[in-house]
Order: sequence, then structure tokens, then C-alpha cells
Amino acid sequence: MGKKKKKEKERARAALNAEKSSTGELSGISNKDYERALRSLQIELVKLQEWIKARGLKVVVLFEGRDAAGKGGAIKRITQCLNPRVCRVVALGTPTEREKSQWYFQRYVPHLPAAGEMVLFDRSWYNRAGVERVMGFCTQEELKEFYRSCPEFERMLVRSGIVLIKYWFSVDDAIQEERFRARLKDPTKRWKLSPMDLASRSKWVEYSRAKDDMFNYTDIKQAPWFVVNADVKKCARLNCIAHLLSQVPYEDLTPDAIELEPRVLDTSYVRPPITDQTFVPEIY
Repeated sequence: MGKKKKKEKERARAALNAEKSSTGELSGISNKDYERALRSLQIELVKLQEWIKARGLKVVVLFEGRDAAGKGGAIKRITQCLNPRVCRVVALGTPTEREKSQWYFQRYVPHLPAAGEMVLFDRSWYNRAGVERVMGFCTQEELKEFYRSCPEFERMLVRSGIVLIKYWFSVDDAIQEERFRARLKDPTKRWKLSPMDLASRSKWVEYSRAKDDMFNYTDIKQAPWFVVNADVKKCARLNCIAHLLSQVPYEDLTPDAIELEPRVLDTSYVRPPITDQTFVPEIY
């Protein structure tokens, strides 16, 4: 009986470790070290934000990769402490019929940054080279035209003064499957399993070929691809942020500490009765 219970505990522990691995908890870095490193990097991101704003830079960061590779988690940690008026996220949905009739890159152009802004694309114009190709949402001629046009489009962006940084989050197929299953168990993440995500499970090789062709045509000197090893979520986030900081030279423009003067109270103000206001029920 003792041996049986021991084996059951070992199986339960293995299952728990697998689940933690799928959510990035088993990260090769302790939670304490991760939080400390993330805090340090986020402070530097604020400095970068102030530099971009002060110098009128225009920065575009593309996040691409397989489903459940951890792109969204990295984007959340980057934007967590930043001003949404300076750093914004663009995550476009399915194109409308009107957008389908436009020049392919047209729907993305309005979202490009003005001076003093950084825009993070949670998937981008590379949808054509990935999901659209694999799922048959574009023709072969449209795909070939994308391969021809995309490098020129990106060179135009760079010549216009935009800093263009492209990340590909790479994840092992077994880890991707674990993360899919973890999402099924979590009500707050189940929405992430779209029909496209589920279809991608049986098209691993097709997506691999699409990624290889995409790199072959669009890994250009003016805007190279940077691959993030995303098998471990926490390390992927830290590595991506550290690399992003290295791509835009910046200086510390942190303002001097401000001393607050004592408040001067206006005793002539009479507050209206609290009963005139409608409060949110205090359930907690």
C-alpha cells in the first residue's frame, strides 16, 4: 500500500510539473529572481519611453510566432508600466470585406507611430506568410506578391525614420500542446483557443515550412528577424525585453525627485450629502 501511494504521489507531482511547465512556472529561474529582473527591466523600459518621447522617435515592434508561444505575455510585461499614450498595442482582427479589397499593407499603415510613439503589433502583416498561407486564405499569387513587396515595404518604413524590430517566438511542439491543454482548464484563458489555434495543431509541419520561407524572403539587413526561445515563458519575457532595450540607444531622462508642498485646504467647500450619490455595492 505504501509503494502504491508513493507511485501515485510521484505521478501527481509529474502531472503538476507538466502543468507548471506549460504555464511557465517551471522556468529555470525562481519567482523571486524573475520578479527582481522584470522590475529592473521595466524601470529601463520607462527610461526608454521617456527617451522616445523626448527625441520624437518612431518605434515599431512586431511579435510573431506560433500559437501559445507567449507573445501576449511578453507584450503585457513590456506595456505594464508604460504610458498607453506613448506605447500602444495593435492587435487587428479578421479583415473586413472592404479591407480585403485594399492594398494588403493598407490596413496596417494607419496604426504606424507618429513621433514620440512606440507601437507593438501583436501579429502583423506577416499573417499573410503564416496563417493565411497555411489555412488557404490567400492565393499563391497573393503570397508571391507579399514576398516581393514586404521587404520593400519594410525598407520604406526604415528609410522614413521608423525603428523596426521583428521578433519570432519559437516554441517546441510538445510544449505548445501542453499550453493548449492548460488553457482548456483555465476559464480565463479558454477564449485564447480560437478555431485557428485548434486547426494549427495538425499543421505543425506546414507552419514550419511557412516560417522558413518567410525568413528566407524577409530576413533583411535593414529589418532582421530576432528569434526568441519561448519554451520557458519567464526567460523568454526577460530575454525579449533585454534585447528590445539594446536595440534603441537611450539615455536616462528621469526627472529629479519632486517634493510636495503642504496642501492648503479650502474650508469654505461644503460636500454634498453622500446620499445624493450612487455607490457601487461593497460586496468585498
